[in-house]
Amino acid sequence: MSATPRPRPVLRPFRPGDGRSLLAAWCRSAPDDPITAARFRTLILLDPNFDPEGLRVADLDGQVVGAVYAVRRRTPLAGTDLEPDVGWILFFFVDPPHRRTGLGRRLLTDALDWLRGHGRTRVDFAPYAPHYVLPGLDRAAYPEAARLLASLGFRPRYEAAAMDRGLVGYRMPDEVRRHEAALTARGHRFGTPSDDDLVDLLGLAEEFTPDWARAIRQCLTGGAPLDRIVSARAPDGRMAGWAMHGAYDGTAERFGPFGVRKELRGAGLGKVLLHLTLERMRALGVHGAWFLWTGEQSPAGHLYRASGFTTTRRFTVLRWEAG
Repeated sequence: MSATPRPRPVLRPFRPGDGRSLLAAWCRSAPDDPITAARFRTLILLDPNFDPEGLRVADLDGQVVGAVYAVRRRTPLAGTDLEPDVGWILFFFVDPPHRRTGLGRRLLTDALDWLRGHGRTRVDFAPYAPHYVLPGLDRAAYPEAARLLASLGFRPRYEAAAMDRGLVGYRMPDEVRRHEAALTARGHRFGTPSDDDLVDLLGLAEEFTPDWARAIRQCLTGGAPLDRIVSARAPDGRMAGWAMHGAYDGTAERFGPFGVRKELRGAGLGKVLLHLTLERMRALGVHGAWFLWTGEQSPAGHLYRASGFTTTRRFTVLRWEAG
């Protein structure tokens, strides 16, 4: 006697009523990266580019047992550029009891077909602005997902490192304090930006990426105090750089964004800004600082390590291209 065929989940777009089941399946499937209803609402449902057709769910008897989220830009991040050739996959998962049935491949293929149907010939996993869930794939945590994405033609582009630093007992190093004094003596000014300073600060952030300027605007309009930001002006009056914390999701422990004007790098401004911000975080009672994304071998990566940060996770940014 043959075994009874296992029911096959139906793939369909997200619809009202799916949220609770989807979140429960997500947390079972990705225990290293659980998500709350509030974060899912902010990062996915309230994203200006959210389209329920792009959030593909695997439905088995009314329960979500897998999902994949594909997004295309319908609202520009800046200017008028809709990046018409580019799409993103921000996450996918399959509930553990339904793995090794081909469901993950079905979901990803469905998402790629949907993006191709909208003219997308390049798909990145997963560095989408303004609301990425993670910078990329943690291959150590999810080796099966890494093998599946590779089999579908996703190729590594670069690595992103997440770093943490404990702040219990933190004190600004004496050599950093001396360097702050030396820079101040040469005419640099460090401190909390005024309302008027925000014009120049946001202009500088835009030069790095419009998403950083958006994050600063969003956190301040959401009620964050200005002293979450430490800014620096050069002797000639230009906004030289800034560092901050609490810009994302109101999380005081999350450091960044952080930048120094390109032509002013090499003078130690970044180190001073970083430590002034850590000092403020500790004064608030924060026990640690963390962020999700830097290049380990970049100048910023070296600065973070020299300042006591250690790498806690590595993410691989992947890309699929048609043909």
